[in-house]
Amino acid sequence: MLGYVVAEARGESDALLADVAAQLHARGLPLAGAVQVNLVNDPARACDMDLHVLAMGRVVRISQNLGALSKGCRLDPAGLEEAVGLVEAALIAQPQLLIVNKFGKQELDGRGFRPAIGQALAAGIPVLTAVNQGNLAGFDDFAQGMGTRLPANLAAVLDWCDEITSDSV
Repeated sequence: MLGYVVAEARGESDALLADVAAQLHARGLPLAGAVQVNLVNDPARACDMDLHVLAMGRVVRISQNLGALSKGCRLDPAGLEEAVGLVEAALIAQPQLLIVNKFGKQELDGRGFRPAIGQALAAGIPVLTAVNQGNLAGFDDFAQGMGTRLPANLAAVLDWCDEITSDSV
């Protein structure tokens, strides 16, 4: 009940999960979670990162502008926690699938969407996420054998979603 993709190119998993969410939403499948959309306003500057909260139609900015020469992490923890709170509230409605934009450093450290993922799995709600290569070992420790690695392509992920949600329909 815990599917994940590992995309090779930067932003590939963001686009893939957004496409999956759009197709499942169009089918009328009740979803919770958030997908990331990166906005490039200036090619010389890092993109803005937004989370689109699926069940509420809200957009939350999770990046902060640290200046053109900054090399530090641009994640805005307050923005991420706002999105997490909205997603956790949406889990009350018992959606058929939780989509989380990524299992990243915040989740490895026990923050971010990690509690929402645990809450969903405990309630029997399947979870779909993305993991980058550098976080796979930590994700495997978290998943404790429950994770199913999916090919990073739309058809395969949609097939998994159809299979995993057909049991709850």
